[in-house]
Amino acid sequence: MYELKDLIETDRLRREYGDDIILYDENENSVVYKLLSEFQLGERSYAVLEQERDGEPEIYRVIAGANGELELETIEDDDEWENVSELYDELTFPANDA
Repeated sequence: MYELKDLIETDRLRREYGDDIILYDENENSVVYKLLSEFQLGERSYAVLEQERDGEPEIYRVIAGANGELELETIEDDDEWENVSELYDELTFPANDA
């Protein structure tokens, strides 16, 4: 289980694709997402994207494909998703220690 101090902000996707990332839904329709954040936890990298039309942030794992191109994959493990989601919330909405 990771903590906020383990999170390292990165910019690999942003350098490669910019602030807007186009993904395709199950019907092969293109959907534009805003890249909100990307970071590394241990050996894994993650990206937080927000669909322009519904505004709900989604978290993906970033992997290197067979040809070295960056790819996004859904996080299937509930514990991993919960940990990454909570850390992103802490990063975005830091606790006020006052």
